[in-house]
Amino acid sequence: MPKTPEAKVKARVTAMLKAAGAYYFYPVTGGFGRSGVPDIIACHRGVFVAIECKAGSNRPTPLQTANLDAIRRAGGVALVINEDNMADLADALRRVEE
Repeated sequence: MPKTPEAKVKARVTAMLKAAGAYYFYPVTGGFGRSGVPDIIACHRGVFVAIECKAGSNRPTPLQTANLDAIRRAGGVALVINEDNMADLADALRRVEE
């Protein structure tokens, strides 16, 4: 079965996190979890990083945006990553290392 465009983005994001030595996981939200949490949660050099993966021109839902904003307010890094802005993740990981 071919990967969806979003699955391809997730695969590239996890490859970058792995290469950087970050801890990461995909949260499961069905049933008891919190709705709207980002697709990938990571910790890099002690910094909380949350990544919502989108394909093409897809945008986060209002609930996803609210969660990303809450993470930023709490001092974490929250990103929306697609095929065109992978460099944003690379830049964020570099900034964490500085």
